[in-house]
Amino acid sequence: MTDARLISTGNVIVDIVMTVDRIPEPGGDIIATSSRMIAGGGLNTLAAARRTGLPVVFAGQYGTGPMGDIVRAALAGSGAEIVQTGLEDVDSGYCVALVDKTAERTFVTTVGAEGRLTQENLDRVPVTEHDLVHVSGYSLAHPVNAAALSGWLPGLPAGTRVITDPSPLVGDLDPALLDAVLARTDVLTANAREATIMTGAEDPADAAAALVRGLRSNGFVVVRDGAVGCWLAGTPIGPEPVRVPGFPVYAVDTNGAGDAHAGVLASALAAGLTPVEAARRANAAAAIAVTRSGPATGPTTSELDAFLRDTDHLKSASG
Repeated sequence: MTDARLISTGNVIVDIVMTVDRIPEPGGDIIATSSRMIAGGGLNTLAAARRTGLPVVFAGQYGTGPMGDIVRAALAGSGAEIVQTGLEDVDSGYCVALVDKTAERTFVTTVGAEGRLTQENLDRVPVTEHDLVHVSGYSLAHPVNAAALSGWLPGLPAGTRVITDPSPLVGDLDPALLDAVLARTDVLTANAREATIMTGAEDPADAAAALVRGLRSNGFVVVRDGAVGCWLAGTPIGPEPVRVPGFPVYAVDTNGAGDAHAGVLASALAAGLTPVEAARRANAAAAIAVTRSGPATGPTTSELDAFLRDTDHLKSASG
């Protein structure tokens, strides 16, 4: 590992996670089989990177109140360097996440202090050539954050790598804003649904190839496709998109799987792995995460290494 850090500009909020047999029809109701309240959102990516050896910095904003208390406690225990002091006059936001029996998630989010990140706040963050900066579409959906990030990103050191995850809200983002952020993005990581929204291409490989054109020179795209794995495209990959196979597992909760993927992708890239090698570790991290209940369920380095070792042994034995 180098002197790199992962600097998160995302939103740490409270996840109210309810497990249901199905999503009720409009006007309907259903009894949850379980529920929990825990800090999530941007915390998931921070935790995944930190557990796999990459120092992390949280540059986002947070509030004061019942939700803010949960967020502050989670940040204090995360191992991240916390830049902002928080806002005293507004609480942190929260997200209601419904997880159905297929482990699919449906979200409804309300915005709090995390939507008030200013460029003055961001200017407090010392960024070096070695660092990776993570940008979330959830942040770009908030006007104050969007203005701050679009003004701050172009001034980053040339060697700083920006990783952007457009989030499920990508269809609601200002296209001009998104284009400006992607122009300073070195790694775009999106799930298949988000990639289709951004390009109109149903095939993940085609979407990955189309998205590369909007990135900074020598950038690459990762399109996550569940157990299938992910598709990579860009100059560091080669002339054609490449599929990095996934790891089929029995999923119990997919909440935070994409965040675990992004966090481990960042730590692997910071450690000097190639994009394909990094994506394989990220796929494995996401596979482990979905076998566990809760948002911040990314594995540690030792758990990840053991999973990959066992997978390789099984593959060798069956081959």
